[in-house]
Amino acid sequence: MTNPNKSSLKGNTTSLDKLPHFANFEQGLPVLSEKLNYQFRDISLPRRALTHRSYNPKESYERLEFLGDALLGLIIAEALFTHFPRHDEGKLTRMRATLVRQETLVQIAEKLELSRHLILGVGERKGGGRHRTSILADAVEALIAAVYLDSGDMNLVKELVKVWYESLILEVGEEKVLKDAKSRLQEWLQGNRLSLPTYELDEIIGNAPNQTFVVTCRVNLDGIKPITQTGESRRIAEQKCAELMINQLNKTQNS
Repeated sequence: MTNPNKSSLKGNTTSLDKLPHFANFEQGLPVLSEKLNYQFRDISLPRRALTHRSYNPKESYERLEFLGDALLGLIIAEALFTHFPRHDEGKLTRMRATLVRQETLVQIAEKLELSRHLILGVGERKGGGRHRTSILADAVEALIAAVYLDSGDMNLVKELVKVWYESLILEVGEEKVLKDAKSRLQEWLQGNRLSLPTYELDEIIGNAPNQTFVVTCRVNLDGIKPITQTGESRRIAEQKCAELMINQLNKTQNS
């Protein structure tokens, strides 16, 4: 018997207003180029960057996404290294993880109105794929790779990405990263009709004021492992757990 308190994961969709999509790629290319502030010489690259495997598995964005993911990680790491010279490696790593996660990439996709340009198979279109978070996030990374391959100019790609991320990079300090993680996890679970997470204080190490709090977060879903993190306060440890739990849920959803 199926446990009524457990559920399977389904692809999330964004809260994008449903802008009219273009009838074909060529029709929308001038609009896309204006949004990107870049004119492609080889239009097969942006076409592929926006093509989902449901339309053509042999010519989908997946290889470009692989390259774009690596490029984005490097660009964001360098930007954070430059903007925050006093932050240590651990803090920079958490900030980078926030800036390259799916939710942030979807924000970029919304700015670029990528839902209007996606090339999807019939089933994926009918199933809401045009606004599916995983597809939009993948398309952003694939477009980064497309611009890089088309231009051959890494500095140009860096400048484009920095424009997209300018306000996000300025706001991303650790407190900003951690502040909304529990709320976002709760919203994620409620959106998928799942019960709320539990946070358990496992241990307090040391004496005040130099204590370390050890907290474990659990969600009631098959295949999802508990997350344990430490922090200078219980609140910070819980927020770190929530951030990593969201990442785990997103990876499971997309697998």
